[in-house]
Amino acid sequence: MSLPQSTCTLIVGAGPTGLATALSLIHHGFRDFVIVDAVTKGQNTSCAIIIHAATTEALDTIGCADDLVATGTKLPFFTLATRSIATLVWVPFELLKPYTKYPYGLVIPQLLTEHILEQKLASFGVTVHRPCRVIGMKPNSSNTKLADVTFEDGQVITAKYIIAADGARSTIRSIAGINFVDPSKEDNNTTIKQVALANVTFDDENLDGFPTIGILSPGNYFLCVSFPSTFTEYLANETGKPIKGRIFRLSTSVPNGGNIPSSPSKEYMQNLVNTHGPLELSSDPSVNPSSKSVRIKDVIWSSRFRTHCAIANTFFTRLPTGDASDPQGPAILLVGDAAHMHSPAGGQGMNLGLWDAIFLGEALTKHINAAETQPLSNADIILTSFTAGRRSLALEIVGFMKRLLSITGVEDEGVAWWLPISKVVLRDWVLWVLGKVWFIQRMWVWNMSGLGRR
Repeated sequence: MSLPQSTCTLIVGAGPTGLATALSLIHHGFRDFVIVDAVTKGQNTSCAIIIHAATTEALDTIGCADDLVATGTKLPFFTLATRSIATLVWVPFELLKPYTKYPYGLVIPQLLTEHILEQKLASFGVTVHRPCRVIGMKPNSSNTKLADVTFEDGQVITAKYIIAADGARSTIRSIAGINFVDPSKEDNNTTIKQVALANVTFDDENLDGFPTIGILSPGNYFLCVSFPSTFTEYLANETGKPIKGRIFRLSTSVPNGGNIPSSPSKEYMQNLVNTHGPLELSSDPSVNPSSKSVRIKDVIWSSRFRTHCAIANTFFTRLPTGDASDPQGPAILLVGDAAHMHSPAGGQGMNLGLWDAIFLGEALTKHINAAETQPLSNADIILTSFTAGRRSLALEIVGFMKRLLSITGVEDEGVAWWLPISKVVLRDWVLWVLGKVWFIQRMWVWNMSGLGRR
């Protein structure tokens, strides 16, 4: 598909963050933008699986919540338990009912979220240009306030604003020379360095009602999430291949720094289920409470994720022009994983990126209008203030995720010579006690939902 020669705003990346940015701009009455993505439709795969209440509220402000809610599964509570499913922590999202019309976590795979948001964008007559991979960016020779962005196929588009929504390996961020590092460089003494992810079906059709649950074991966590049937239907329609049974997301760490294959096999994932998962999913009938073998039938998709954190040192800059008399080049804005990344624990990554995108629409339209009547340095205060706030929130989330990871990665070793109890037993006991306190439950729900950070 041919690109236009110029646009005011170029959005690079059409994952949830890039699509939400485009929809937010339309909501605020701005349409002079082009959105591109490096891959063709159907090739996007990712780990995000839940939209929290505050994010659903934000999506509602740009008219996108209803279709997502209708497609996903409402999760009224979340449970952390032992392998025998003895409850350690119960996180009741229903406690949010007095504060939001979305008192639940919305379980919906990112691929389905992207599909719905792109359909919404198409309803406004906007098409994502695919595949368009950025390979270069430089100030325009005639007007240094503009950038010439070059694509792999040789096409060039000129833009005043470039929004990097192109993920953790952002080409735009790299060309702009923005550092992307762990803000604290601390691992919180966790052994969890990598996570294996897989969307699977099981050979037991009676698992349709199996709960979404997190399992804590020594130095490890295991997450099992039941996807909505709409996801099964979507994949069948896209691939032309029927899928029998409910699709589950399995996510599990590998303790002691073990390496995970880039695409874990069915056998590999089954071994992790047997070792770290709930006993009800074990293929060993001698330990499965049902006295039968439950096995993974098919792996629909699998990958791995490293749990390290990183954040850009700024979410807004201007591309250097090389001209000392006119140093202010085109504006570069970072959103989503291009701006920040962290552990998938707690399901905060895509939510934070969607917030970036939705709120950027308002800030950018204000900046565009202000730049028409004010000096650029004055107008830039709008974006500087906005992105500073977003970065501060991202730093807070990174810290929150590291604390969660340190809890899940506790190893089975003694606390101290004078306290003959293992750290795992102490952790589980503390979580069980705290989980009985209503105030603590409310605090956990408030933090997970994002409502406390609106």
